[in-house]
Amino acid sequence: VQLQASGGGTVQTGASLRLSCAASGRTFSRHSVGWFRQAPGRERDLVAAIRWRDELTYYTDSVRGRFTLSRDNARNSVDLQMNSLRPEDTTVYYCAAIEDRAGWSKVSDRDSYRYWGKGTQVTVSS
Repeated sequence: VQLQASGGGTVQTGASLRLSCAASGRTFSRHSVGWFRQAPGRERDLVAAIRWRDELTYYTDSVRGRFTLSRDNARNSVDLQMNSLRPEDTTVYYCAAIEDRAGWSKVSDRDSYRYWGKGTQVTVSS
């Protein structure tokens, strides 16, 4: 599976952005897709994840209520709608896919993800 992340950009505080993670080569049907972010000098942490087959979702506390995941069957993609953006959301965002056989309990473990896309920069100015 090859992943392509897109949709980053520069916005002001309170604005919205929509990131998209598109897969080629295979479908997401037996995978969960996670969005991670990594600030300079920091660990790459999970922001949100969705299990494709039943749309089970996870959100980290700092984004719950502001970010929403959705899947698009036609485009074979997972979108991350980011609302009410804050300066602390500024960083590079990565999408990744983990096989369902790894188990949902591994969804926050970045080392369990098999496929990664290139990052997309999100900058929120104050």
